[in-house]
Amino acid sequence: MSENKPGNAGTTGSQQPASPSTGGAPVEPAAAPTPSHEDATRLAARDTSPADKEATVRSSTDDPLSASALTTEDPRAARLRDAAEARSAAAASTARQEAAVHEREARRAGAYAAGAKTGRPDPVTKPTVAASEPRAGGAGVADLDIDEAIATEQAAAPAPRAPGSPPPGFGAAPDFSASNPPPPNALPPSPPRYLRQSDSAWSVFGRIIAARARQLFDRAGQRITQRTLRIGVSARIFHPEPGAKGLRGKTLQYLEESIAHWVMSRDVLVFMIPTVGHQGMLHPSNIRLRDYAKHLDGLLLQGGADLSPQSYAEVASSPEWPGDRVRDMYELELLHEFIESGKPVLGVCRGCQLINVAFGGTLYQDIATDVPTANAHVNENYDQHRHGVHFPDGSTLLNMFPGRRDAIVNSIHHQAVKTLGRDLNIEAVSASDGIIEAVRYRRAPFVMGVQWHPEFHRAGGPELLDCTPLLDTFLRVARETRF
Repeated sequence: MSENKPGNAGTTGSQQPASPSTGGAPVEPAAAPTPSHEDATRLAARDTSPADKEATVRSSTDDPLSASALTTEDPRAARLRDAAEARSAAAASTARQEAAVHEREARRAGAYAAGAKTGRPDPVTKPTVAASEPRAGGAGVADLDIDEAIATEQAAAPAPRAPGSPPPGFGAAPDFSASNPPPPNALPPSPPRYLRQSDSAWSVFGRIIAARARQLFDRAGQRITQRTLRIGVSARIFHPEPGAKGLRGKTLQYLEESIAHWVMSRDVLVFMIPTVGHQGMLHPSNIRLRDYAKHLDGLLLQGGADLSPQSYAEVASSPEWPGDRVRDMYELELLHEFIESGKPVLGVCRGCQLINVAFGGTLYQDIATDVPTANAHVNENYDQHRHGVHFPDGSTLLNMFPGRRDAIVNSIHHQAVKTLGRDLNIEAVSASDGIIEAVRYRRAPFVMGVQWHPEFHRAGGPELLDCTPLLDTFLRVARETRF
């Protein structure tokens, strides 16, 4: 409507301004079908922008003078009220639209979360458009798709089960005729790599048994190799003197300290092996010398008294050299048991002579008497007396002492090997007179005797032969043959 001009203010109330739509014909106020002020404001607020709404309200208002003819309300206050109502309606409409958008976004997020939790594919598969894009009826395409997806998901989801109630089908009789194969992706496409293509249950079982056996053998071998060696040393025997009292009236068995310390220098346990008297009058026993040979790793025959000529079927050429027949019988049996057990034996001085006699050899009862051309092999200096020895071809001592064909050793013996026993090799001879100084039994891993005392060499000076390689060879064979 066009506003009335101010020049019409003096006209009477019965005269109305001409309307452009009626061509200027007068219209009675009571008969005019003009909508109410509030209805026009609401329509304008719904269909137009806030600026247009305000213009529409302003244009739909009659001239203040004309409006004052219809109502007693102040025209300026009415216009302010109408503008405030229009702004409130627009704000309410915008808030409703934003709330609807937020609600649809929340629904869509819930639908996605439900699909991810149940492992089902995303139900919303149609392309969506912006939520603000209108559609017939006022809803966007994305909103309708999300609503349909949520409805479909809710219809397909099982009804919630009350807490503590059994699952569906619980208690029903099982159907044994129904097949329930595993899903295709439950089985591996090919056998594991640790299985061979030709593997069967028996082949796998055989490999398990073999692995267990190897483990047991490794453990046993580790215990055997790591266990400290145990070397037995034959005992020297002190026989009671006739008519003696106290300790001299008893039989004593002992070993010389230097021989024990020489063996122990290689971190080896040393055990003196006593004689056994299973028919003893005071203390009978069932222990035999073979029990020592079974549980010890090697035998060392130490020096001492002469061998009795009876032990090699001869008669003593002088009453001064009767020897020790009791010790001969004890050590001969001990040597036999260790050889039968495959254990190594090292004889020192008397022990070298005993090995020769054990295999049928004989001895010079006195070197100075039986071999007048021989050099002296004993004097009052005891272990300080020495002479040279030579290692002949084929001697294993050449391997123990590389580059050595001659050496200096001590000499504390007046008896020596005369006739070589069977299956024995000569390992060393005296450099000056050819007297046999070392022998070896060739039918055993290690059975050797030396005429000198290697346990005294370190204290005797650097010119004497260092016999550590001889001890190491003996102990190495003891370790290799311990089981």
